[in-house]
Amino acid sequence: MTRVDTLVNGSAARGRTVLISGASIAGPALAYWLNRYGFMVTVVEKAGTVRDGGYPIDVRGTALDVVRRMGILPRLRDAHIDLRRLTFLDEDGSEVASVDPHAVTGGVAGRDLEVRRGALAGALHEAVRDDVEFLFDDSIDTLDQHRHGVDVTFRRGASRTFDLVLGADGLHSHTRALLFGPEERFHRYLGYCFAGFTLRNTFGLVRETTMWNAPGRAAVLYAVGDDDDVHGFLNFARTEPPFGAFRDPEAQRDLVAEVFDGAGWEVPGMLAALRDADDLFFDVVSQIRMPRWSSGRVALVGDAAYAPSFLTGQGSSLALVGAYMLAGSLAAERDHAAGFAAYERDTRAFVTLNQDQVGKGDAALFPTTARALEQRNTMLRSLGSMPPPAEGRPAHEALVLPEFRLRG
Repeated sequence: MTRVDTLVNGSAARGRTVLISGASIAGPALAYWLNRYGFMVTVVEKAGTVRDGGYPIDVRGTALDVVRRMGILPRLRDAHIDLRRLTFLDEDGSEVASVDPHAVTGGVAGRDLEVRRGALAGALHEAVRDDVEFLFDDSIDTLDQHRHGVDVTFRRGASRTFDLVLGADGLHSHTRALLFGPEERFHRYLGYCFAGFTLRNTFGLVRETTMWNAPGRAAVLYAVGDDDDVHGFLNFARTEPPFGAFRDPEAQRDLVAEVFDGAGWEVPGMLAALRDADDLFFDVVSQIRMPRWSSGRVALVGDAAYAPSFLTGQGSSLALVGAYMLAGSLAAERDHAAGFAAYERDTRAFVTLNQDQVGKGDAALFPTTARALEQRNTMLRSLGSMPPPAEGRPAHEALVLPEFRLRG
């Protein structure tokens, strides 16, 4: 087939207006491809700018082909963290095993990427910032669909009409709530909560991760380089989501302190750092499972439609692949309804396969019982003597990117 990036001129997409909500990963990737196909794109983002820093994320399998086609793969290679060691500690602080990280995550050394979230977001934004309109410090307030478009009012007061609206605004998507109803309808809680924050690297860690475990609790120190700071994560099992803490940072700090009270190793110092952290990120570990990803002239992509949870390590990869598939499907089909149908038809199996990786990888790293913890430790000890995997998990590259033939 003809290369997709040569088929812009004459596309039926030219002149059609699209509003994308969200400028993290899926949003700017989607904007890039839609712009290449001739759409007139606006991206609205509630934050004041592209968010820098952030915890490390993975780009694997099919998603590597997406960033290669976008021309940003060399930049991401330069930003690759190259984590060299993953050490597990028992409840008393003694070492259980030290393994190659890829043996646990399913990644492939020398091929798959791990970068700071901000590095990927920055590369995506720079690839498209001169070609599309960005509206920072704003968000969608209301949507009103009709035969000829979608009337949108923004939080800051402006009103505009677009041919299409695409929600790329994350796990707790406001676009999804406006279109499909409360998050609870699609939210699949996986039984864990976590708090992430940065703290001073007084531990001598360099390009490595150390994880302490007790039944139902885990504390992680993650050094992405030889920086002065490390990422701290406190993860714990909980039967029901702590709804009362979601909008209250002090309640979040109190809850984490209560759960980890009496824990050993470096946990007391981590709890002290948590109290003073100005970048606390607290959430539940969950997925979004939806029977359909579009309605009328509005569709969802990335975490807004199919968050897989960090237990799969595939959130950013699904966002990148989904953005490519949605944009190409819209450009290749006769109208938006056919484009949305093609996007879902050709992408859903890949998404579901990756969401189903929960329990096959990182989820096993957080046992909730003493018996399960000992079983996991036995498995880790055997991994410590094995070479890193030569191939990744089949789910990561189960979709081969099509070369979209655009309609004139």
